[in-house]
Amino acid sequence: MSGPTRSPYRSAYPLRGVWIVRVAVCLLILIAVATVWTTNTWLTDRFTESTRSRAQVRMALYSGNVVSELQRASVVPLLLSRDPTLIRALENVDFSQSSQLLISYVDEIGAASLQLLDDTGRVVAATDRSTIGTNLRSAPFYVEALRSNDTVFITSRAEAGNFTFTYSRAITVDRKKAGVIVVGVDLAKFEQSWAGISDAVIVTDSEGQIILATEPRWRGRLVNEALDARSAPSAVARAIQATADWGALPPDAYVMGEAVMRNEARIPFRGWRIISFTPYVSIRDKVNAVLALEIMGFAMLLALSFYLLSRRAQMKSLGYQRETVELRELNARLQREIAERERAEKNLEVAEQTLEQSSKLAALGEMSAAISHELNQPLAAMKTYLAGARLLLQRKRPDEALSSFQRIDDLIERMGAITRQLKSYARKGGDAFEPLDMRSCVSGALSMMEPQLKRRKVTITRSLPREPVMVMADRIRLEQVIINLLRNALDATRESPVPQIDLILSSGETATLTVRDNGHGIEDIDKLFEPFYTTKQPGDGVGLGLAISSGIVADLGGRLTARNAREEGAVFEVQLPILNQDKEAAE
Repeated sequence: MSGPTRSPYRSAYPLRGVWIVRVAVCLLILIAVATVWTTNTWLTDRFTESTRSRAQVRMALYSGNVVSELQRASVVPLLLSRDPTLIRALENVDFSQSSQLLISYVDEIGAASLQLLDDTGRVVAATDRSTIGTNLRSAPFYVEALRSNDTVFITSRAEAGNFTFTYSRAITVDRKKAGVIVVGVDLAKFEQSWAGISDAVIVTDSEGQIILATEPRWRGRLVNEALDARSAPSAVARAIQATADWGALPPDAYVMGEAVMRNEARIPFRGWRIISFTPYVSIRDKVNAVLALEIMGFAMLLALSFYLLSRRAQMKSLGYQRETVELRELNARLQREIAERERAEKNLEVAEQTLEQSSKLAALGEMSAAISHELNQPLAAMKTYLAGARLLLQRKRPDEALSSFQRIDDLIERMGAITRQLKSYARKGGDAFEPLDMRSCVSGALSMMEPQLKRRKVTITRSLPREPVMVMADRIRLEQVIINLLRNALDATRESPVPQIDLILSSGETATLTVRDNGHGIEDIDKLFEPFYTTKQPGDGVGLGLAISSGIVADLGGRLTARNAREEGAVFEVQLPILNQDKEAAE
């Protein structure tokens, strides 16, 4: 006999070989990650240091240019203050040739501007003829020059936002200060030359205020304020930037949302400093070029590994094709089951609609039964009072008959209150409450039940306290609860040889009314307060009295409970919140 046949696609590629390839791929990925990480760190450090060194060299060159320009212009006021032509012009107050003389000096000196001011601060000669006649006696360079015997350097903010740099010196004639020569230094030309490179460059004075900057809006601000004034990168921009600079060193600052390297140097002039911000883009580009070559090499190795693994997958696909046929058959069975479930759901929707309509009809029947149950008792009492009034009228006793008619009128009002009560039972509403003495409610309920009690010959015992038992309730609804309890007690003692009903009213933390009978007791207490649950014969009740009573007591903030007595009969307790004197006064 031949042995069991093995599947050809399983025998073609041993399981052990598959695991060897998988382990090799994992090792290759780990080696690639480690290599790329190490290369990135080493190249980033190397290119960062070289970029920082070049930035520092550029700053040293920029600083030397600024100092050279300032030193060259600083000797000009001293030379011009001794110029005999300018001195004679101040003595003779003749400035017709002074402006032309200053213009000729500008080309030789290379200053930004030259101005000659008389002893009143008025510009009498200038390379810019539009300024002649302007009074600058309150200008800082004029005031400081008159106060000092030496050349004064002043930095001032122009209206356009730029800074002007001036050297000024007083011109002395016969030991009197007859005027001031002002030399403007052109440092703005350095801003234009610095703007041609990728670095952002700023120059600050001794107080940290930016006086020169490649970004015009930075002038006049502190460094931190200038960087904050630019819109910070959004959350998305920061995420993209972090992805792009994942291997770079931590940035020193952000300029216009771009990570930059900050370099700072001292300018040997009045505590000035120069700061440059070099972007990391050039560093990242160089590092990424090398990393791309490494990643490409590892990608080719991974592609070869995946090709080997794909052959295994091709062999497995033959087995998957066989399973596909079984899955299609299973899918067809599932489609049939889904169709059957959809039909069942449609049938369920029809049944739910039918049940909803039945519930509406049941609610109407419940309301009709409730009206019949609640109005039956006042109608019976009215019939009794009408019979008594007829007899009294026949016996010529109209005064007593009038009292019966008055009771009938009270019953009619009670019937109206009962209909309102049924509406409130349906919508969980209530009338206005008032302070009541529960003793008067018990007496009113017994008065309503008097004809039935006399007809049944039931022994009624009452135990009421001498002090008022005050509660906050609706008199009509509370008396209706007591009447329902008395009527249930009468029905429960119908077969008792000596029927007896006890009414006990007590006052403690709550006002408690106990109605106890010696009837047959309660069979199913759990269903006692459910609507339409009754143990009476058909025609004697519909099982709504206790349900309505429980709802009324709950609306009054109390609780209606029931239990079987120890010997025989049932005990019902109505507990309502007591109304003390403080609460009554507040009401």
